[in-house]
Amino acid sequence: MDGCAYWRAIFEERQARRQQSERERRREGEMWRRYLSSSGNAGLNALKEKKWDVIVIGGGHNGLTAAAYLARSSLSVAVLERRHLIGGAAVTEELIPGFKFSRCSYLQSLLRPSIIRFEKQLEKFCEFMDPLLDSPPPETLQGISSFSSRIRNNLKKSAFWAHCLRQAITLGQKEMVEFMDLLLSPASKVLNKWFESDVLKATLGTDAVIGTMGSLSTPGSGYVLLHHVMGGTDGDRGIWSYVEGGMGSVSMAIGKAAMEAGAYIVTHAEVSRLMVEDSGAVNGVILADGTKVHSSVVLSNATPYKTFMELVPENVLPDDFLRAIKYLDYSSGTTKINLAAERLPQFNCCNLSHPDAGPQHVGTIHIASERIEDIDSASQDAINGQPSRRPIIEMTIPSVLDKTISPPGKHVINLFVQYTPYKPSKGSWEDPAYRESFAQRCFNLIDEYAPGFSSSIIGYDMLAPPDLEREIGLTGGNIFHGAMGLDSLFLMRPTKGWSNYRTPVPGLYLCGSGTHPGGGVMGAPGRNAARVVLEDVNKPLK
Repeated sequence: MDGCAYWRAIFEERQARRQQSERERRREGEMWRRYLSSSGNAGLNALKEKKWDVIVIGGGHNGLTAAAYLARSSLSVAVLERRHLIGGAAVTEELIPGFKFSRCSYLQSLLRPSIIRFEKQLEKFCEFMDPLLDSPPPETLQGISSFSSRIRNNLKKSAFWAHCLRQAITLGQKEMVEFMDLLLSPASKVLNKWFESDVLKATLGTDAVIGTMGSLSTPGSGYVLLHHVMGGTDGDRGIWSYVEGGMGSVSMAIGKAAMEAGAYIVTHAEVSRLMVEDSGAVNGVILADGTKVHSSVVLSNATPYKTFMELVPENVLPDDFLRAIKYLDYSSGTTKINLAAERLPQFNCCNLSHPDAGPQHVGTIHIASERIEDIDSASQDAINGQPSRRPIIEMTIPSVLDKTISPPGKHVINLFVQYTPYKPSKGSWEDPAYRESFAQRCFNLIDEYAPGFSSSIIGYDMLAPPDLEREIGLTGGNIFHGAMGLDSLFLMRPTKGWSNYRTPVPGLYLCGSGTHPGGGVMGAPGRNAARVVLEDVNKPLK
């Protein structure tokens, strides 16, 4: 078979699979619409009829993951989602007819060019991190005084640290020093050590500042760089991919697993307050319409700020704990723009005159970041209180590979844009003219690289930091539920003394990205939190 025939056969096979999966998706969508329609009076009545073993606040992917594990362990679980659909930041929404956007989170991953030696070292570091990501931190159990509990906890901590020690020995002394250097260093130092090309360093460097207000010169940004290569696709480390149907497909699949295990999922069910008994233990939640839902175990998939500053009643939490939560870093420089486009951008650097998709449209496209200094300059603008004069833009075009999310010949384009302060010193994101001016700044910048891009835009949806907070519930617009600096990782996440998903309120747990191991569509916080809950109720993880 010649090359053309081979790829034609592959294409036809994929087309057939897509058509089949589209039919399955329609049937599944009908099932979800029927099930989630219970969010009306019938759904609320069902919530009130019994005391649940577990309530999960928020139907983001971590909350759904926790619900699935808990339901599989024969606990009755109710998931309460404020919006009309589940998924939190990992959702697919048809905001423009015919165009389905991964509205916030937009990648499971992307295949990156192979870089000899550099990626191999990062892979070794990732192997060291694996047990840390998949295990609850060995935090001292707060308020537990029984001798047996202390012994159990000490053994657990000893086993955890022993495992880390074994991993460190396997890694080797020299590489362990390199690992610590990566964690503590600014990403610019790491990249300058490995590479000479300005373009390559800046391209790789965007992974070190994604979702932050920091620059590549910020100490600890090396860890953020590592965090973004910890994932994988189909068993291959560091391989990132689009999800067919958008990121909402991930959340829907997890939600389906939770439902099949017996979890009850209700949308349009906003939690306004936690109910706390005189003893200080949680007793359920009160919805925005006044409905009371009872349970002695509540998991919050909301941010730490939302959970403790807004949902927990006053005079319940210790002052020092509240102070720590209040002053966590929730700053964000991220704006997400979702575009519907008539055609693909044609980049000057490719010198191609035909409109078909090429390899330049498949991966991540970096705009206005040819040098590390470009990223630093854009960051400094935001620190000074203004959106970047030349924003750093990461463009992806999932419709090149996924034909289910746009009309034939047209395209969905994601723009992940930095840096945009939550409260600009001049102007406001609430002002439509201000918003439009910034969007046009981004489009005009892309025009410099792909002439005529602006004229291809059919419509767009823009989520600035305040929109991410209002629409998705991300405090400060921070996509990680809180900054991932060195003072907010591992045993310090969300705050020291409370990294083990438990909280000062007995029966209340955190399960979102504000906990260890942090942000990204990982599911690890949800699974780890479920494990801790099951330990506390003496049930095995299934």
